[in-house]
Amino acid sequence: MIISEGVELRGVRLEDAGGLAEVLRRNRANMGAVEPERPESFYTEAGQRERIEAQLAEQEAGQLAPFVLVDTASGEPVGAINLGRITRGPFCSGGVGYWVDAARRGQGLATYAVDAVCRIARDELGLHRVEAGTLLDNVASQRVLTKAGFVEFGVAPNYLHINGAWRDHRLFQRLLHDDPPIR
Repeated sequence: MIISEGVELRGVRLEDAGGLAEVLRRNRANMGAVEPERPESFYTEAGQRERIEAQLAEQEAGQLAPFVLVDTASGEPVGAINLGRITRGPFCSGGVGYWVDAARRGQGLATYAVDAVCRIARDELGLHRVEAGTLLDNVASQRVLTKAGFVEFGVAPNYLHINGAWRDHRLFQRLLHDDPPIR
């Protein structure tokens, strides 16, 4: 699915491991403040291959929908977005997390990707809502979520262990439909 001129959103593949490792290494310093601490292996092709294998297994179990943003000219990843924590039944919800290469920020890619994944969550997965959390001072990510139709619904103290400490997060959600859950 083309989400912006020159950028495609598609399911992650094992062959994305090398490109993801490269862009993650390049963005390591600027993403460190908003990411959990990662082992060195995370930034290697082998580490990304292992991660993708785990993501595909979660996808097969219906718990995750992993996507990559790809530059259509070069075929290289420029970001990623995951719809995880997929829960069925009366909750019928999932959580979204995303990142975009610093060199491509400010082009609306994250907003387009979040909106596209929400449409997939509604139309293909039948989810009722999607939630997301941001660090309290991550105004850029909060702007992405707001532009993609999310509303803030609270603050969670000590929500995630980010950059070496438990951090408070602003919580956002987007309601997708009011139909009963798919059985």
